[in-house]
Amino acid sequence: MSDALLLPPVPLPDADSEAYWESLRAGTFAISRCSACRTWMHPPLEACRRCGAPTALESVSGKGNVFSFIVVRHPAVPGHAPPYVIAVIELAEQPGLRLTGIVDADPKAVTIGAPVQATVAEIGDSGMFAPRFQLVAS
Repeated sequence: MSDALLLPPVPLPDADSEAYWESLRAGTFAISRCSACRTWMHPPLEACRRCGAPTALESVSGKGNVFSFIVVRHPAVPGHAPPYVIAVIELAEQPGLRLTGIVDADPKAVTIGAPVQATVAEIGDSGMFAPRFQLVAS
């Protein structure tokens, strides 16, 4: 089997998300925020979905809680050996501000509401980066 088949898939940035992926490549975890009503939103858009004002990326703490999760127990995605946890994380910056990511922890230790902290990690050796989450003591 080719090594290319063992690499995890990488995102394909579009006009709305390119700045988000570039910030991660630079080592900064930043989320789109409205310049007028100050609402955070993910995935990023160039205009606020609440008021229509322009948005810009702003750094976030990376702190959050597990909102929901699944444990992947069968090989489904190249580059990820099961078992592993994919979770919906609600970020501390705003109720309802959620994104999906991998939690680097023993699946038995992950629970709804568990506190997590994001780090920025390279996806394989692709040159693309994404947030990954670790459990933290509450």
